[in-house]
Amino acid sequence: MIASTTMHSQTATVDRLTPAAATIVPQDARLEKIATCCKWLEGPVVAPDGRLFVTDTDLNELLTISPSGELKIFLKPSGVKDGSFHGKEPGTNGNAFDSSGRLTVAGHALRQVFRYDKLEGSSSVTVLADRYRGKRFNSPNDLVYASDGSLFFTDPPYGLETQKEDDPKKELPFQGVYMIRGAAQRAAGSAPVEPVLLIRDMTRPNGIALSPDEKYLYVANSDPNNPVWMSYARAKDGTVGTGKMLLSAKGAQGVGGPDGIKVDVKGNIYGSGPGGVWIISPEGQHIATIHVPERVSNCGWGGADNQTLYITASSSVYRIHLGVPGFKLGRHR
Repeated sequence: MIASTTMHSQTATVDRLTPAAATIVPQDARLEKIATCCKWLEGPVVAPDGRLFVTDTDLNELLTISPSGELKIFLKPSGVKDGSFHGKEPGTNGNAFDSSGRLTVAGHALRQVFRYDKLEGSSSVTVLADRYRGKRFNSPNDLVYASDGSLFFTDPPYGLETQKEDDPKKELPFQGVYMIRGAAQRAAGSAPVEPVLLIRDMTRPNGIALSPDEKYLYVANSDPNNPVWMSYARAKDGTVGTGKMLLSAKGAQGVGGPDGIKVDVKGNIYGSGPGGVWIISPEGQHIATIHVPERVSNCGWGGADNQTLYITASSSVYRIHLGVPGFKLGRHR
């Protein structure tokens, strides 16, 4: 059930681990709680009109927060609609806007990646992909666009009813990372296409991002037995080579682990980790941790200067204004 928007502000608690942290997270930075409403929030992304879109995967809702702080249910149910799903998370998950301002969604329990061709009114939906070699995806989790319109997404089993590898409805024998070539150029109503499988050896691929120059693909592995952030060099055709571990969170103190990730214009990576949001250099150095009172799932950039980091954490949405702009498709290039 949706609750009223709240506002609470406090000086951010930050572990600054390298000199670079002082530039990224100012000493007077404040962590603000701007909404509390839900069970498990995900997918924060700011629309061209300034609204923040977030997903509640458990309550099957897509919500918006206006620039003035008004919280609304945009769509319910956002995921499975017919009562056929009997798991924990019937809703959708990650969200991304393409360069034309259309919202693309990781369908999670719907087991597809789809796009709203219009945001308002009787919006048409175009399914971009729902199968690999004839087999249904596990549960697309998070996604990111490249500048050429290609779409990258992860496919762990969290949107299946048991969330396990031996779920009876699981059709693929691995957890993949995929690319849909030219996804942004797909015409409204066109048939789903088969994506390119990029990675199949990760146990729980989750958050996904591209470096600002698009030479590297970053993937967070949310397996508690191997909680790592990986880097993959991209070839000219968009495919990737052997992965390199950037950083491991194994043994770190605090609730949470690698999940959703974003990057800033300098190439630093921001993502959920033990205790809050971890900031990691492109070389894999742990720069800082922004502590958040709830378990963090994901983050996304917004604000007039694109320096506000919005954070989804369990039942609440937080924000913090930072010293470096976030990278956004079509900007800072």
